[in-house]
Amino acid sequence: MKAITLLVGIFVLCLNLFAQEFVLSGNQESAIRYKLEQNITPFSGIDVMMVSFVVPRDFASPTYAQKISDLKFEFNPPPREKEEETDARGNQIRKFYWDRPDQNIQCVVKLKADNQVALSSLKSNAAFPPSALPAEAEVYVKSTNQVQSDNPDIKKKGQQLTAGLSTQFAAVQSILHFVVDHLHYVLVPENYDAVYALRAGKGNCQNYSHLAAALMRSVGIPVRIVNGITLKKSYDVRLGQSEYSFEMAQGRHSWVEVFFPDLGWVPFDPQQTEFFVSNRYLRIETGLDNEETVQDGLVRWTQSHGSEKAMPKLEEAIESDFITDNVSFLSKKQVVGPEKLLLTPELFAAAAPLAVEEPSKVPEEKPEKKPVTKTEPKPEPEAEPEPVPEPEKAAQPAVDYTALNYNTPFEYGNLEYPINFDFLYARLAGQEGASQKNELKRNFMVETAEYVTGREQFAQIFVLDEPIKLSKVGIALHNFGGNGFLWLELSEDADGIPGKTAASSRKLPVNYIRIPKGYDWVDFDFSSQGLILSPGRYWFVLHYSGSPIVNWFYSYGKPVGPVDGTRSRAVGESGWDKILSYEFNYRVIGKAAE
Repeated sequence: MKAITLLVGIFVLCLNLFAQEFVLSGNQESAIRYKLEQNITPFSGIDVMMVSFVVPRDFASPTYAQKISDLKFEFNPPPREKEEETDARGNQIRKFYWDRPDQNIQCVVKLKADNQVALSSLKSNAAFPPSALPAEAEVYVKSTNQVQSDNPDIKKKGQQLTAGLSTQFAAVQSILHFVVDHLHYVLVPENYDAVYALRAGKGNCQNYSHLAAALMRSVGIPVRIVNGITLKKSYDVRLGQSEYSFEMAQGRHSWVEVFFPDLGWVPFDPQQTEFFVSNRYLRIETGLDNEETVQDGLVRWTQSHGSEKAMPKLEEAIESDFITDNVSFLSKKQVVGPEKLLLTPELFAAAAPLAVEEPSKVPEEKPEKKPVTKTEPKPEPEAEPEPVPEPEKAAQPAVDYTALNYNTPFEYGNLEYPINFDFLYARLAGQEGASQKNELKRNFMVETAEYVTGREQFAQIFVLDEPIKLSKVGIALHNFGGNGFLWLELSEDADGIPGKTAASSRKLPVNYIRIPKGYDWVDFDFSSQGLILSPGRYWFVLHYSGSPIVNWFYSYGKPVGPVDGTRSRAVGESGWDKILSYEFNYRVIGKAAE
């Protein structure tokens, strides 16, 4: 078959090269019914088992507020005893005990949360560096094993980011901009501390929180770590001619609260690139770091003498129902900020403006005019020879990409995700040594995936810097059942959205996709079509027939592609106006030119 060449120049929208923030004003108001259920399967030899939960409390800040009601704890079988205590950070902890459990233990937490977000001009008079901090804030400047604010590299970077700044807002903003741009999200990093995040440039929500906290604490700004729950309900913000959809997985999450002397504690979430937290957050526990904030959902046990070391099984499920949900945000763009998309309320510092302006040019000094006096004429300098004009360079001929030899293996994409991970038992992941310590802590393994065989259709961009001969495009899928076919359609970029279809992969029967636990690569074959792709921007769109039930895994933020490079639309619509805040996991496979 004759090779098909897609000749596309790299068209870059202003949204893709920008350093920008989008300033939001408006409100979110929701009433939410929330339920967390844990099912624990004990093993033979447990003498006493304890499960603890932290009581979610009312909270109010300049941007976010939650009010908790109808809180209930339900157990089957019931515990033989319960205790209540308040720890050093003010968390109210309830502990429940079972003696020699020989059957599954079901723990259920139910509540109603009335959450509000109000974004308007946020003003502060706080100077930088801070001084005379109150006792409640002083402890949150402390260095810990996870938030190493006394590490030389952390201190050096904190000083670099805040040099010459005179307001706390400016210092906080500079540090958060750095964290947003420096890190990209991975679900399972090698470590969770701040120093690892700084050096590796990647991490999950714990790394984002720990690095932001460490940098701010290193320059004297109090920061505390917050643990809670995020709820899987998207909200949309219109930005110019497009609409951005912001969504998080439903599960446990970590973010930060920063202390301002004149505002109190203000929440920020650098991992979600928000200078606030939306009302899709449920705030539960606070502390110095994520090694301290472990009480919510903690399982501990003691064993009978001589019994074999083991670990109970634990499943955790979260449900949420938005009884009411009102979102009313207005936005405007300002070209001040990180390279990645950032949502923020309008910030004002009384002592100095936050906007980063171009340095003003210093006018050139003109020589002082002196009175003219007669002097002996100086000899004229020898005239410099006329420069010889360089010959005009001949126009470079267009590259014939079909004439190149394509023999070098090529793979590109958003490649990092936990292959074949069983999210049903996510709480058991990362619990190395749990059986030796006799405890299971909560973790932040959340299933970031989109149901892609429903009423929405999805498109993902990829950008090539070199020509390739395309063989396959793989996407990270989990097949839950159903019947029918899946296939991908490839298109050129048309002013920032998918253009006319240029090629289609082979159709893949749904029952061919056999993934026993989590997500794995499913490759769609283009090899028979001899496609040569020149450097440029391309889209692929997922299509299906029949009634499959399939999820597609994604990563928060944009680890590989441009900000506007993941889109959706209702099935049957022609436009691609909705931009998604995450990037699907995909790989492009083929051969590069020698």
